[in-house]
Amino acid sequence: MFKKILIANRGEIALRVLRACQEMGIKSVVVYSEADRDAKYVRLADEAVCIGPAPSAQSYLSMPAIISTAEVTDAEAIHPGYGFLSENADFAERVEQSGFTFIGPTPESIRMMGDKVSAKQAMIKAGVPCVPGSEGALPEDPKEIIRIARSIGYPVIIKAAGGGGGRGMRVVHTEAALVNAVQMTKTEAGAAFGNPAVYMEKFLENPRHVEIQVLADTFRNAVWLGERDCSMQRRHQKIIEEAPAPGIPRRVIEKVGDRCAAACKKMGYRGAGTFEFLYENGEFYFIEMNTRVQVEHPVTELVTGIDIVQQQIRIAAGEKLPFTQRQIQMHGHAIECRINAENPYNFLPSPGRITMWHPPGGPGVRVDSHAYTNYFVPPNYDSMIGKVIVHGDTREQALARMRMALNETVVEGIQTNIPLHRELMVDAKFVQGGTSIHYLEGWLSSHNR
Repeated sequence: MFKKILIANRGEIALRVLRACQEMGIKSVVVYSEADRDAKYVRLADEAVCIGPAPSAQSYLSMPAIISTAEVTDAEAIHPGYGFLSENADFAERVEQSGFTFIGPTPESIRMMGDKVSAKQAMIKAGVPCVPGSEGALPEDPKEIIRIARSIGYPVIIKAAGGGGGRGMRVVHTEAALVNAVQMTKTEAGAAFGNPAVYMEKFLENPRHVEIQVLADTFRNAVWLGERDCSMQRRHQKIIEEAPAPGIPRRVIEKVGDRCAAACKKMGYRGAGTFEFLYENGEFYFIEMNTRVQVEHPVTELVTGIDIVQQQIRIAAGEKLPFTQRQIQMHGHAIECRINAENPYNFLPSPGRITMWHPPGGPGVRVDSHAYTNYFVPPNYDSMIGKVIVHGDTREQALARMRMALNETVVEGIQTNIPLHRELMVDAKFVQGGTSIHYLEGWLSSHNR
């Protein structure tokens, strides 16, 4: 096992990885920008090194700064968390070439799954169900683009091959708008991701967003840890996640879960990963794979009892998975609300100093957050300041516990999206379960928000 791990991230995930290291008896090194000098995990880590000013490009995205810090602190491995460099194949490669262990998949796996075209082709070969679409990147010939769209059927969605985070997408309802939409998406993709390639898929009208969590070791063992429903989102950004997904038959979930685990074995995947699907009319359609730990991993941990971050570390250290698929049991229901420093209805960021921070407690309540009273939320990064996660024997109990937890939570000095979460937890459609990925935006429009 590693003696010292460098945590190449910030915010709540840096604290989450730090806690896993402490529980395992592993010394920790955190890197931080000047904006994060007063972060809780900076004080709690065994060692902390400032690697640059607030802008991400000069700190958390600086590969030389992170690797040189690992060298001077004698760290053995680097955990990238999520975001920043976590899915950067070049970074994973440089980490390994520099003599450190990258706590994540191989650079080859990251590269394959990072390109949505190659990812989809790999899934088709592995027997994972995919959304009908183009076989690869769209050609330059407009006539051929029109032919592909006609064969798929409108509406279609144009996606950047190297995209992510909801960017580089455009829905097209008519043939007249198709070619121009493709060109615009290509231009956006080239500017945002350095890769102008785009592909086309059938646009599903009212799907749910359901994902499968997997773990795979270096001995070709792979398991899946149930599913999460992440359909409550706006502009492709999730705000509420839950496990298991309400209303989907277990036999349907088990079938797709087994295929995901088989795909991991087939491609020699290692570490934690998430297969993301759209689910509509009883069918699953693969959209992408995230080759890192997810923001929403706690709901899976609560229903399975498995510490995903610790398993990432153990797998990277060369250990075998300590359980088989048959040994994985799901218990109860878990829900997570992402707490963001933003206006709850127009979603404008609300950085600033938190003058009062009082997290909730009680049975089945977990809070993952780096915030505290007098903490200054910097304007330089993502607005998420924490997550409130609850677990109950049933979904009804989990909903009741989340309502209580949100009512107990006090955050003063800045705006947060807690008022929105409180409203959604009593919304009849959400309480019923099974809302589509478009539900929240429709809800916001109907409530004149």
